[in-house]
Amino acid sequence: MTPSPTPWPARDAEHLLVSGAQMAAVETRLFESGLPVEALMEKAGLALSQRLLGAHGPRLRACGALVLVGPGHSGGDGLVVARELHLAGIAVQLWCPFERCKPLTATHRRHAHWLGIPTLAGPPDPAAASLWIEALLGLNQSRPPGAALETLLEHRQQQAPGGLVALDVPTGLCSDTGRCLGAVAAKAIHTCTVGLIKQGLAQDAALAWVGRLERIDLGLARQALDSLPASPPLLLAAADLSTAPWPRIETAASKYGRGRLLLLAGSARFQGAAHLAVAGASASGCASVRLAGAAGVGGQLVARAPHVVVSAELACDPAGHLCLADLPATTLERLDALLLGPGLGGQPQPALGAGRELEVWERLQRLPGLLVLDADGLNRLALAVAPGLGCSAAAWLGHRQGPTWLTPHGAEFERLFPQWAELPPLEAAGRAAGEAGVGLVLKGARSVVAAPDGRRWQLGEAEPRAARAGLGDVLAGYCAGLGAQAIAACGQADPAVLAAAALAHAQAGLRVRAGAGPGHCTPMAIASALAGLDPAPGGQDEPSWAAAET
Repeated sequence: MTPSPTPWPARDAEHLLVSGAQMAAVETRLFESGLPVEALMEKAGLALSQRLLGAHGPRLRACGALVLVGPGHSGGDGLVVARELHLAGIAVQLWCPFERCKPLTATHRRHAHWLGIPTLAGPPDPAAASLWIEALLGLNQSRPPGAALETLLEHRQQQAPGGLVALDVPTGLCSDTGRCLGAVAAKAIHTCTVGLIKQGLAQDAALAWVGRLERIDLGLARQALDSLPASPPLLLAAADLSTAPWPRIETAASKYGRGRLLLLAGSARFQGAAHLAVAGASASGCASVRLAGAAGVGGQLVARAPHVVVSAELACDPAGHLCLADLPATTLERLDALLLGPGLGGQPQPALGAGRELEVWERLQRLPGLLVLDADGLNRLALAVAPGLGCSAAAWLGHRQGPTWLTPHGAEFERLFPQWAELPPLEAAGRAAGEAGVGLVLKGARSVVAAPDGRRWQLGEAEPRAARAGLGDVLAGYCAGLGAQAIAACGQADPAVLAAAALAHAQAGLRVRAGAGPGHCTPMAIASALAGLDPAPGGQDEPSWAAAET
């Protein structure tokens, strides 16, 4: 019986990603337990005001604050913030464009008036120097905020960019998908989300509106968190590298007991992809790395990476695309993992040995080790192999004998799983992984990783200047190398290892940027940084990094 995977990371407030409905359910459970609504609002408002003073104190003292107050409890949180800033000596103004508010929010408005906090009679000047603290609509918005608010928020960004902080969820943004509900949303430099991180705020679609995302801790009781689903998506951060399920190989293991990996990569048209995939695989610590690629690529590679064994040299079609038809069956023997895809090029045209190429894919389906599909491997499966065999890509993957990991970007994902492509990334990746029985990295600015058993992870940060041609080849090689070691260590390739690889890859980009600057965030520099990662050296709590070569 296969043992259950060890949960990683901890299912706690630091890592949980929740929908708006789930956050509301947590609050309802607290209220049903006897916690007054007033107490939770006070707790949230006090924590928010303290954080805003810590992060924006000099600007608040110099320019003051305008709190945009909504009719619900988000507006109530904003009014507690306004009160605390006022009592701290900050010049505060209020603006509420709604005639009616919920009773508790209305009570806080009366108190603010009693304190002498001025309320604007009309819309504020979008060019004002004050810091806008936006507390209009908050959680579970379902409709556009309306033309008047959208126009005001758009003018604020145009006339005073960087002048708005959002409480919980920026107005005009869906807290579940991160998509704009209308034409625009409030564009924040800093979003302070309360209690738990709303999953929409971590999505690529939301990044332009959210700015710096920060969770404001409310010290939520464990009993409240237990009401959430058993396998919620979890947000990954740098500290999680030290607790990740890295492959643990016996000290006395030989090189063949430390991961045997074959890379099917590189073509006459895309020769560099093989070099980058090898760099990623080597950085993982995999002990036996072999290559099957275009004739001539192996010789160049071995000159730079003499530890790599060239197992086969294959022909390319006139356009430079690699032909798999003549891949010797013996190259697939005694492997822990195989990476197929970086730099293959498209399906050879004319289809040289098309029938024999399909036979290679049938052998890959029977491969007992881990199969990692990336880039052109994914495209060939979706556009040629599955149609040639009369099935869908998901069906082909579902009949794989061994474990499979996929590393698509958005367009590749759409070719493989068109039925899920329009869904938000967390849901799309989860549906595809479950249907096809694979581990999957849906690459993006904040990549999502999914396992077939419902576990999902999302990267909380990445370096945008590292998004360059070839970066995915390094990631694919690194994933495959770690996967080969996992198979060698325990006979399994838990997708949590894939999530750890994606996290390390993203953190390597941040590490290179911090040490050498954005211009040095090349794929090879990131591979070098990955090679210097020691996830948990000597039992320390934090991972350590050697200096990256640039």
